[in-house]
Amino acid sequence: MSEQIYQTKRLTIPAAEEILGIEFPVLDHGFVRLIDYMGGDPAITEGARVSYGRGTKPINLEKGLIRNLMRKEHTSPFEMVELKWHCKMPIFVARHWIRHRTANVNEESLRYSLPEKEFYIPGQGEVRFQSITSKQGSRDEPVPTEIAKKVIDFIAHQSESSMEKYEEMIQNDIARELARIGLPINIYTQWHWKNDLHNTLHFLKLRTAPDAQYEIRQYANAMGKIVKKIAPIAYGAFEDYVLNSMTLSALDIRALQGLMQGKSIDEVAGNIFESKGERNEFMEKYQRLNK
Repeated sequence: MSEQIYQTKRLTIPAAEEILGIEFPVLDHGFVRLIDYMGGDPAITEGARVSYGRGTKPINLEKGLIRNLMRKEHTSPFEMVELKWHCKMPIFVARHWIRHRTANVNEESLRYSLPEKEFYIPGQGEVRFQSITSKQGSRDEPVPTEIAKKVIDFIAHQSESSMEKYEEMIQNDIARELARIGLPINIYTQWHWKNDLHNTLHFLKLRTAPDAQYEIRQYANAMGKIVKKIAPIAYGAFEDYVLNSMTLSALDIRALQGLMQGKSIDEVAGNIFESKGERNEFMEKYQRLNK
């Protein structure tokens, strides 16, 4: 068996080096910043072709391979790229974020440290009504100025009041681990979050979606711009084959076949989809196809 030679020099990406450690502001007090990374597009192709050293394939073949891997859902080569972030976000955003359990996380602890007096207070345009079709979302409809102002004033007042009570307990030597209980979930926390590229892209797919909560969507959008600098070919393939793609179920295909046969959309949707939610999802897909 011929000897395999691997390059051991750390791969650096010039575009990533330019932004390494730079804070990108998100919301009123938050940020994301890339603090370390391992690999980029070349690491993906190197992972897929373990018998080749870096630099043995021209860039057009590298692009073709990465796009083919993304298109055919061969995910393991994308796991060869690692990204390490320092993020600052409201606790309620962190509770969404932590559901992505493939990452390594080390979060600030209020058992040991005192909190910064920073709370997320939504702007007027960020106050939203409850969604009519979803129990967990909001709807894209302007909230009257008077109502929005009351919501903002209430959140700001409650935040300040909770901090005053917290500080009073600390001054009376109440344990930090107990005093923190009264702090609201709009107070900011920080963490280091490390994940591979495949699972980071999965995070971006879910958290940049229109039905994701507005606040976490802002973090995902900021991170997406950074990921694009580290692995531009992979991110372009992700946009084409995942982010801006559409998945059709067997029922969706039957419904489209019915439309092609001249049936009305109401007839098709009513006969094929049992639940209102499925019908609404198909209607959304159909509207996208007809844009």
